Amino acid sequence: MLKVGELASRSGLTVRTLHHYDSIGLLTPSARSNAGYRLYNRADIARLHRIQALRRLGMALADIAAFLDSPDAAPAAIIARQIDAIDRQIADAAVLRSQLARIQDQLLRGEQPELSAWLTTLEQMTMHDKYFSKAEQQQMQPILAGNAEWSAMGEELRAMLAAGTPPSAPEAQQLAARWMGALQRDTGNDPALAVRLDTMWSKEAAVREHSGITPAMRGFIMAANAQTRLALYAKHMLPEEIEHMRRHYGTRGVEWPALFAALRAQMAADPSPQSPAARDLARRWNALLIDMIGTAPGARARFRAAHEAEPELQNGRMMSEEMLAYLRAALE
Repeated sequence: MLKVGELASRSGLTVRTLHHYDSIGLLTPSARSNAGYRLYNRADIARLHRIQALRRLGMALADIAAFLDSPDAAPAAIIARQIDAIDRQIADAAVLRSQLARIQDQLLRGEQPELSAWLTTLEQMTMHDKYFSKAEQQQMQPILAGNAEWSAMGEELRAMLAAGTPPSAPEAQQLAARWMGALQRDTGNDPALAVRLDTMWSKEAAVREHSGITPAMRGFIMAANAQTRLALYAKHMLPEEIEHMRRHYGTRGVEWPALFAALRAQMAADPSPQSPAARDLARRWNALLIDMIGTAPGARARFRAAHEAEPELQNGRMMSEEMLAYLRAALE
């Protein structure tokens, strides 16, 4: 068994950090010496490995304790996630190394690399830093690096566009469901990350080129996803309401993630729904909802009934019940 100072030295952590983990119940040593020193055994150290692994994967300290009690927190599962993250880092590093090797080869031959070569290298080194923290980049490595899953979905989507497959086709809607599910997973269902990801894609040509995702591909996924959701809503809502929603998806549907991101930030900053900022967000939400489903009597009740009856409508949904209650309280 290791004393706290020994564990700190061997793990690269500080004694203060280990004391903090103990005080919040995240890592309680299994024993104490007669003199009262904390003593850590093999199981404690294995738990510390999982804690540090999850932190490096971008999980907040406040969420780790609950996660460690879940089936997904088995040591082998967490190590598998670490290996995946490292593989993605290696893939990113390989792209950058290849670019640097080309520049080095040119310099060794006495040639001057083109300006575009230097700019491409700089973009690869700093692009993601403009939009995401290191922890967020770690969390979003699958989508930022374009791992095997995203590459396969991209190839499938390009084939559908080349074949003229309509967004209403079952295979298109199945692909859109997988796409949106992977996006939800890789952003932690955080609307702020989704908004910044979309902003980066929209503003940075290098990102679009690296990802291979064109505006046509993006539009196809959005249209197919809308078709799926509209078919589910149609089971519970009136035809004129569905037509209203169809127009909304094509015009203002993209406004929802930014609103949800602002709402989450406001709730974190001020939990009171009576603040002016909360009321402003509630008015924006109400206006978007009216634009989406109209003002017909019973439209909102039918909309809520659809969400209660159709589990698939929860896929990719960024609105929680807590957020909904906050908005309703702000409107009252």
